[in-house]
Amino acid sequence: MRQKAFKPAWASRRLHKSAVEVLQHPEPEDTITSSYGKFISNIKAEHLSPVVLQRSKRMVLDSIGVGLIGSTTDVFALALQHCQHMYAHDEISSVYGRRDTKLSPTLAAFVNGVATHSMDFDDTWHPATHPSGAVLPAVLAISDMMPANCKPSGLDLLLAFNVGIEIQGRLMRFSNEAHNIPKRFHPPSVVGTMGSAAACARLLSLDQSQCSHALAIAASLSGAPMANAATQSKPLHIGNASRLGLEAALLASRGLEASTQILDAVDGVSGFSAFYEDYKPCMLESPNDYGHTFLLETQDMGFKRFPAHLGMHWVADAATNIYKLLLEYGPGEVQIQDILIRTPKSKYINRPFPKSKHEARHSFQFNTCSALLDGEVTVQSFTPTAMTRPDLLALLNLVRVEHPHDNPANFNQMYGEVQVTLVGGNVLRGRCDTFYGHWRNPLTNESLRKKFRSNAGVVLPREKVEGLIDVVEELEQLEDCRVLLSQLQ
Repeated sequence: MRQKAFKPAWASRRLHKSAVEVLQHPEPEDTITSSYGKFISNIKAEHLSPVVLQRSKRMVLDSIGVGLIGSTTDVFALALQHCQHMYAHDEISSVYGRRDTKLSPTLAAFVNGVATHSMDFDDTWHPATHPSGAVLPAVLAISDMMPANCKPSGLDLLLAFNVGIEIQGRLMRFSNEAHNIPKRFHPPSVVGTMGSAAACARLLSLDQSQCSHALAIAASLSGAPMANAATQSKPLHIGNASRLGLEAALLASRGLEASTQILDAVDGVSGFSAFYEDYKPCMLESPNDYGHTFLLETQDMGFKRFPAHLGMHWVADAATNIYKLLLEYGPGEVQIQDILIRTPKSKYINRPFPKSKHEARHSFQFNTCSALLDGEVTVQSFTPTAMTRPDLLALLNLVRVEHPHDNPANFNQMYGEVQVTLVGGNVLRGRCDTFYGHWRNPLTNESLRKKFRSNAGVVLPREKVEGLIDVVEELEQLEDCRVLLSQLQ
């Protein structure tokens, strides 16, 4: 019997020559993109060092806390109402602070991400981004989605979370521009989406190719302009990063494909390089017999003591030092004539007379004057009553701002300096090079738990707040992450 002859698929389809070449040459194994897909797919829990585990658990605790207090904001309420009114009910994943409310996984990731950034209270890393808010809501939402008989363990959750953090940090090191306070786009809307996709791909146990495609799909869902900083729309950047990264991973799990060179520098065709003008990508080595050194191992995270842009913490600490000096004067002896602030040049956080709490959180002037008046900046500093005090408004009218050349717009190099001149000529000076909470001067566990108790206690009863602290502290020991999920409402 004569054997039937088969033509190759490309011959019968009459494909263009370039398409034939793609079919004949499978996805390259030595691209930067494939190295990231391989890392995400191959990394294991045993590669997490004790330092990384401890630091990432602190991030999880802080992120949950700011998400819970963020669930009381008007921005969160609007986002939640939108999701409930515009989409079909799909009660799968938990919503921060809402006992009887569940949404689809992607919508839960969205609203919880919005909650996390609604007060600008979430963690910040260097190069500048808010890493946890883009990743944790997605990881929690997808954990809720998984069947009861195969829920991830606490260690699985921590591994996925750390993968999402690591990918963000690695991508931001592709560019020197990324090291500075942003001007064009909000970084978590770009690297955060990629980190969310990576974390979800890891938790879904996608293969190397699917992980690469998840990143490439996420790149098509990324980006938000800095013009929306200091508005109600800024928290949407984090919510969308979390949601769209999760969607990218789910689409990749169903077989959707995208560019296999999205992270590579390809002449004439921009991939991830579209976001950075000085883009120089490099391979990500997969773990070997000696493990893998996560970026979190060598650089800790920055945690905020009050809900405002990270840059505000330098001037607030400098002004608090002057407040202590002012206390040495007797009642009625102090009359301020001039306030000089020396900060990096960054237009979107130079706001002389903020008109909303969102603008106040992004105002060197407002946070300096609040600290001079009260000796600290707190959650209550951004209430309408506090913002419209005559004493505060009077101080704002005395402020001048300078931008010294030795003070770069870089969270790892900047400083904040405040100089107050009193009537009579006395000059008081305060300077902060590294505020308490910066990665070089991290919050103690006691301070971090105090912040968490204050934030979570606005929404949850005391026993649940303490229970969450205990659960997160032992997270890597949990066999089933439902123990954590059940505490969030």
